[in-house]
Amino acid sequence: MVPGFTVLKSAMINMPGSILFSEAVAVNVLSGAVGSGSGGMSIALETMGPLYLSKAAEVGMNLEWLHRIASIASGGLGTLPHNGAVITLLAVCNCKHKESYADIGVTCCLIPMVVSLVLALVFGLFV
Repeated sequence: MVPGFTVLKSAMINMPGSILFSEAVAVNVLSGAVGSGSGGMSIALETMGPLYLSKAAEVGMNLEWLHRIASIASGGLGTLPHNGAVITLLAVCNCKHKESYADIGVTCCLIPMVVSLVLALVFGLFV
């Protein structure tokens, strides 16, 4: 219903390159937008999943690759500072974002995001 989502969806679907890369970017961006890895993956796959499946079938892509990339990508931007689990973790540990988020950001955000995009590019070469 949000006009910006239509623009975002169109940009993700029309992205040049492999559908794996498009999926990795879409899941990462939507996970960051909603502050939840599972929420972002659910929205991405619910709205764009049928298109990804049809494009994968056209090129004979292994559907496990789509699943694997989406799963890894959901851990990327889904762990930004406004994520509920991050906020709860820091509250339970009696820590502040300023002193603790750098480590969380690298291990739970940066590494999964980079890995999902690199794997999408590499897997995309074999399709």
